[in-house]
Amino acid sequence: MGIATVNPATGETLQTFDALTDGAIARAIDAAQHMFESYRHTPLAQRAQWLYAAAEILEQEKAEFGKLMTLEMGKPIGPSVAEVEKSAWVCRFYAENAEKFLAPVPIETDASRSYVMYQPLGIVLAVMPWNFPFWQVFRFAAPALMAGNVGLLKHASNVPQSALAIQDILERGGFPKGAFQTLLIGADKVAQIVADDRIKAATLTGSEPAGASLASTAGKSLKKTVLELGGSDPFVVMASADLDLAVSTAVTARMINNGQSCIAAKRFIVQEAIADAFLNALVEKYKALKIGNPLLPETQIGPLATPAILHEVHHQVEACIEAGGRVLIGGDPDDVPTKADAKLSQGNFYPPTIIVDVPPDAPIAQEEIFGPVATVFRVPDLEAAIRLANSTPFGLGASAWTQIPEEGDRLIAELEAGSVFLNGMVKSDPRLPFGGIKRSGYGRELGREGILEFVNVKTVWVK
Repeated sequence: MGIATVNPATGETLQTFDALTDGAIARAIDAAQHMFESYRHTPLAQRAQWLYAAAEILEQEKAEFGKLMTLEMGKPIGPSVAEVEKSAWVCRFYAENAEKFLAPVPIETDASRSYVMYQPLGIVLAVMPWNFPFWQVFRFAAPALMAGNVGLLKHASNVPQSALAIQDILERGGFPKGAFQTLLIGADKVAQIVADDRIKAATLTGSEPAGASLASTAGKSLKKTVLELGGSDPFVVMASADLDLAVSTAVTARMINNGQSCIAAKRFIVQEAIADAFLNALVEKYKALKIGNPLLPETQIGPLATPAILHEVHHQVEACIEAGGRVLIGGDPDDVPTKADAKLSQGNFYPPTIIVDVPPDAPIAQEEIFGPVATVFRVPDLEAAIRLANSTPFGLGASAWTQIPEEGDRLIAELEAGSVFLNGMVKSDPRLPFGGIKRSGYGRELGREGILEFVNVKTVWVK
């Protein structure tokens, strides 16, 4: 796969890049290791100052960076700018809190003094996805750099300009050259990098196959990994829920990033007593969504990131129908208003789609659909809702809606997920740990837990 910016709204190739040679990769690792030897001793206050400066650059140039993301992967411009702002937030969060998170923890034992201290590991490789080109990287880079590690970034091949911009932002903020480097490489180079003894750990956000491949490669070298993989997040709506709020949130939760988010709500599990009312309202809100040029502020749904994703989403919709599903709205990639626009006619647009009557045990009901497609299931009661919500191999996030405290307690306790949001949509927040269970991965990003993933938790015992 080539390394290039291809505007997904028009199909136009905007810029291409040559992949790094093996020699250039080796020099980058050399530079990272050399930098780590000095960077690890940099005072936390200095690292924080550089991270604050990076946050300031992000804030000041958010319009430019937002447009860059939209041109590379199709996110509507409003959410793109908001993503830059969120990236600044995570920088400030770790600049403010790293010293507290990394402070030695005294523990009483039979020693005169015993405590736990946290020290950096070294070079950490980050393999990052295209769907949140800035946020995914900064939520790794901010804690890793504050902990004293150095980073190598292998970003998705369709967002090379975003990848290069991130390195530039951090260096303009003051981080020394070599502390964070973007490597423009294909996925075929990841294994050889991970195998290098100087690489101490790796983190990946992406698909199950990509995660399994990285974990296998790292496992052969006994290296720590953190994986944030796919999700088929349930959105459970009980009869007691605030229906209007649940419906409006359901639309937002499914349409995050044109439906291309691991924590987007994907399976809507609705109690039978309110299912008709929920569906009628959901269809009406879907009809009102504005699909079109993602650079226009009024656009709510832009294109999917690549033609391959468009093809896969439509294939999954057809499989839904073949399994017994019934389309209430959407389902036809030729039936989008952009087809009549000469500039957008070759874009990767897919209409917002709702499918009902899919058998819960159909293979398609177990998969992640990475596009603006919602599947809706009816259940008679709370037990059936929890059982269906837990019936996929994924366990990333779950949203549940009820105004009965006892129902809420059971949903929180029994939903199999890395996070449960009650009466709200699943979202990431620098203050809260983020990650999944089951085939959604392992380890955590964000919060205190996130910065401690890539440190040596060292026990010290002094007599």
